[in-house]
Amino acid sequence: MTQVLDRPPVRELRASRGAGRRTVARLTLPTLLALTAIVTIVPFAAMVLVAFAPHSGRTFPDALNLSQVTLENFRHVLASSDIPRWTVNSLLYSLVSVVCVLLFASMAGYAFAKKKFPGREIMFWAFLATLMVPFQATLIPSYILVSNLNWVDSYWGLIVPTLANSQAVFLMRQFIAQLPDELFEAAEIDGAGEWRIFTMIVMPLIRPVLATLGIFVFLWHWNDFLWPLVIGQSAKMQTLTVGLATLQSQSPPINELMAGATITVVPSLLVFALLQRYLTDSITMSGLKA
Repeated sequence: MTQVLDRPPVRELRASRGAGRRTVARLTLPTLLALTAIVTIVPFAAMVLVAFAPHSGRTFPDALNLSQVTLENFRHVLASSDIPRWTVNSLLYSLVSVVCVLLFASMAGYAFAKKKFPGREIMFWAFLATLMVPFQATLIPSYILVSNLNWVDSYWGLIVPTLANSQAVFLMRQFIAQLPDELFEAAEIDGAGEWRIFTMIVMPLIRPVLATLGIFVFLWHWNDFLWPLVIGQSAKMQTLTVGLATLQSQSPPINELMAGATITVVPSLLVFALLQRYLTDSITMSGLKA
């Protein structure tokens, strides 16, 4: 009888177990995020440290000696390679693609979301079905088409075939479809034309998703390797990713190779730093609507 009275009530036991599970859940997610961040940051930090280290400090822990930081690797790799030209090619390829993809995708998304025309749904789903076709399957037909147009080893051949982005159109269509129809009906009653509605109403309202999509499109093209490798057949048309691959085949010092890799990361970080506010706004808006 005494043992029964000494046992804690069942309700208190369940509450204690529930609090324990909640504590474990609260600790598990931050721990996983911290481990993921460490796994992501360590290779990047190692690349930067080796890039700024002298040739004698190409390995750890010598590279951790910050008193020997030098820019000699950057000077030598910039002088001994065509990195400035490759950087210009990558910037042209990425920035022009971002502008064109955002413009075409927003126009197509607006048409698929708010305009009624015969075969709209069939066209949209047929266009969306191209997402299931891997790029490698269309590589040879795309190259033959570009070759017949005499666009090989040119900016036209590098940029134009990548402008039809079905994933971007899908994102735009889904976002624009959530805008109220009354807004467009009021604009039409006021006498606004299609181009004015698109530029004065649609574009300002989709600014957050434009910024978000712009970041992803820039990164896709900046890091793209296969298509620039096929089209850019001369050294002057190579992009930064392809150029660094050819530079690696020449077996340069690892410090200079890491310096070149560090240069490729800078534009991506700048784009993310400039547009991260819009990325956060887009995620917040998506969360509120969900």
